[in-house]
Amino acid sequence: MSQLIRILMTDDHPMIIEGYQNTLLSTKKPEQELHIDTANNCDESIEAMQRSIRLEEQYDVLFIDIKMPPSADGQFTSGEDLARHARKILPHAKIVILTMFNETYRIHNIVEEINPEGFLIKSDLTSSELASAFQAILNHPPFYSGTVNRYLKQTIISDIYLDDKNRRILYLLSRGIKTKNLAEHIDLSLSGVEKRKKHLKILFNIDDGQDESLIREARKLGFI
Repeated sequence: MSQLIRILMTDDHPMIIEGYQNTLLSTKKPEQELHIDTANNCDESIEAMQRSIRLEEQYDVLFIDIKMPPSADGQFTSGEDLARHARKILPHAKIVILTMFNETYRIHNIVEEINPEGFLIKSDLTSSELASAFQAILNHPPFYSGTVNRYLKQTIISDIYLDDKNRRILYLLSRGIKTKNLAEHIDLSLSGVEKRKKHLKILFNIDDGQDESLIREARKLGFI
C-alpha cells in the first residue's frame, strides 16, 4: 500500500531545493510517494500553506530555511516566523529547520519556541544524512544533526542556568551591541539590563567586570 507524503520546501536558493528534492526522491522507500512543492520566499511559502488548507491537502512535512527574504508586508522576516505560523495553521505537519547558523543562542531558542521535528545544520548535511533524517522525522522524531545535539548537550550539562532574557543579553553583547542600547532590543529597562549583567558576571565568575571577559567565558561554555 502506497504512502502519500506531501512536502513543502522553502529556501531562497533554488539549487539547494533541487538537491534536497533529488535526494529524497532517490532514497525514498518503495511504498512512499512524495508530492513536493517548493517556495523561494516567505510570501510563496505562506500562499502554499494556505492553498494546501483550502484544497484539504495539508502538508505532512515542511522544510524551512531560517534565512529568508522578508514577506512583502514585513510581517514575516525569517524562517522562524514561517515555522511559528505553520505551527498554528498546520498543527499536524512535521517541521524541519535547515540553517547555516550555528550560534548556541539561536539553536536554543528555535528548539524552545518551535520544537521542530527536525533540525539540520547545512554544514553537517550530506545526502546520506538528509535521507536518514527524513525517514527518522517521519517515523521517530525528532532528528537533530550533530552540531545541534552538541550545542544542546553543552547547555544541558552546564550547571549554569540562563533564562531567555539572559541568553538574549549575552547574544546581543557578543554581536557588539552596547549596554546602553540593549534595552532597545529586549523587553527590559536599562536598569533591568544592568542588574542582569551583574548577575551574569557573578554566575560566570568574572572578576574583572569586563563585558569582553563575560562574552569569552560564555562562548567557551557554549552559551553563545
